[in-house]
Amino acid sequence: MSQEPAPFTRHLRIHRDRGHTVLEFRGEIDIAAAVQIVPHLDQVTARPGARVVIDLSGVDFFDCSGLRLLYRARARLLDQDGELRLVCTHPLTLRVLKVTGLARLLPPQPTLEAALERPEATSGSL
Repeated sequence: MSQEPAPFTRHLRIHRDRGHTVLEFRGEIDIAAAVQIVPHLDQVTARPGARVVIDLSGVDFFDCSGLRLLYRARARLLDQDGELRLVCTHPLTLRVLKVTGLARLLPPQPTLEAALERPEATSGSL
């Protein structure tokens, strides 16, 4: 059962859907946004076995600060036997994910629905 998003910052909404915690990044994900997102990201990824989806479908701009958030979430979840899935359709963000190799480790799904329906994923090792 899906719940309505709870606003935490202008760059982040968090809600639960089908046993996953969904972090919806919004707007411009730069260093200022990352500073606001990190405490919430750390709280969600600290739980053992957490199942998390990061949804980038509402992102207009994504720089290296956003990449650091994804790597941070992935590393923290791997340490806790958790799972991370990614939603992304923006062509420039997809290109950054591919060029950096992150798309191989976190294969982006086109929709939240697709990410939630995806069979148990392995997020690969570095």
